[in-house]
Amino acid sequence: MTRRLISSGSRFEEEIGYSRAVVDGDMIFVSGTTGYDYAKMTIVDDVVGQCDQTFRNIAAALAQADASLDDVVRVMFIVPNRADWEPCYPTIKKYLGNARPASTLIHANLQTDAMKIEIEVTAKRRQGT
Repeated sequence: MTRRLISSGSRFEEEIGYSRAVVDGDMIFVSGTTGYDYAKMTIVDDVVGQCDQTFRNIAAALAQADASLDDVVRVMFIVPNRADWEPCYPTIKKYLGNARPASTLIHANLQTDAMKIEIEVTAKRRQGT
């Protein structure tokens, strides 16, 4: 299989020079993704809503690679405010509870103050998919 680039349609991918995801063989590398609703180019104020939208954005990229959130093997969360982490637990379990990937959490500032969470994942397609 050849290397394939996946785009979310965000103008930033072209302007900055990156892809939402890169497929290389059975591996899918999804860039750090935030809670922007790309159809509306809006972001909600609360971290739980952003976490939910972020996972929907990631799921859309994985679907383009013929994979799903159940195929995620590694996840990195970046949260600027430590108090915003725990409220995300139920949303994270909703989306990754089956996969139970290896996980890392980093506290750091994001591109804008409106962003409350960024999530990066690596997935591995299962044999036969």
